Amino acid sequence: MQHVADPFLLTLLVIFLCAKLFGELFERLRLPAVLGEIAAGVVMGPMALKVVVPTASVVSISELGAIFLLFAVGLETQPRELINVGRTSLGVALAGVLVPFAAGFVYVVLHGDSPQEATFVATAMVATSVGITARVLGDLGALQARAAKIILAAAVFDDIIGILLLALVAGLATADGVEWQSLLLLLIEAVAFAVFMIFLAPRIIRRMHGRLHHVTTRNASLVIALAICLLLSVAAETIGMAAIVGAFFAGLAFADFAPGLQPQVNALSEFMAPFFFFMMGSQLDLHAITPKIAVSVIVISVLAILSKVIGCGLPLLPEGWRTALKVGVGMTPRGEVGLIVALIGLNAKMISEAYYAVVILMIAVTTIFAPPVLRVLFRYPRFAEAPLTQTAAVAGEPVQ
Repeated sequence: MQHVADPFLLTLLVIFLCAKLFGELFERLRLPAVLGEIAAGVVMGPMALKVVVPTASVVSISELGAIFLLFAVGLETQPRELINVGRTSLGVALAGVLVPFAAGFVYVVLHGDSPQEATFVATAMVATSVGITARVLGDLGALQARAAKIILAAAVFDDIIGILLLALVAGLATADGVEWQSLLLLLIEAVAFAVFMIFLAPRIIRRMHGRLHHVTTRNASLVIALAICLLLSVAAETIGMAAIVGAFFAGLAFADFAPGLQPQVNALSEFMAPFFFFMMGSQLDLHAITPKIAVSVIVISVLAILSKVIGCGLPLLPEGWRTALKVGVGMTPRGEVGLIVALIGLNAKMISEAYYAVVILMIAVTTIFAPPVLRVLFRYPRFAEAPLTQTAAVAGEPVQ
């Protein structure tokens, strides 16, 4: 009998090997491995060599990789540490939304395009994709740095603001307009979910964990932790937030038990995360870049980077320019919310195909920009974080 390999398994094998080989190559070049995994998707994906043409099943696997990655990051973050930087992170998130939105809107309007098109492009410039930053910080062993904690907390607030803007622009794209009651309900649900997961969930998990000795299943802690991770990912999506935010909160809830869970979850993440980064790279179509689009891509990408660095960095200047710069750069990668906004605008004929390509390439540029810069900022002593100034202490932040 003649046997044929399962195409799905073969695709997973090729993606995993290519991502890891490119990651190793980039590490040898003193660049972050995650950048190599993204480059593997660009080179081997459907837009270039077409070695791998991802199916819907592969896309689902990649999304699961992002969930396990943020679950692992949550395990390394204590809830009380997130609370300590909460007020600062909220300011970072708000400024990191307002400045990019204003920059994108003004540029598109001055370019001679409609305010509706400007609104969609500006909204696509707002949302932060923390998956890239989390992976880089994890590889550098920098998740315990104050700047890293501010980035993770700000990303949660950023996601809440981002989904509200997404709901707003989606309403603009429909004939019925914006449903303000639904928007208010969405805000209440998102805030309630975040408050519950930060303040109450860790206490519930602590009580439940003490009774696990009655469970006969092997690795009971891991089994229950993974089940709750998937449950909260579903809950976050149901509310309208990204699934990875639910996974991050699940890790946060189990942070007190991280020493036992961390090695097992890290092993899962090490296997699954490369699929996510490969898929991010595979969406970049280099053939779509014409000279005219290239100019807009450069301008929008520069604005996207500078607006996040400046917007997210300004509230942190009392703590020193090093911390401000690290947080600003850490918040620059855009992600799935930007892609969704661009797609909604394209389908509703609110933005042109040219601006759709510009948004996709802007997301790619910001994704590629952040990892090597973060590596420099967190690795070299010159950029070591200074102690908090008296100004920050007066504002209510703990001095470290």
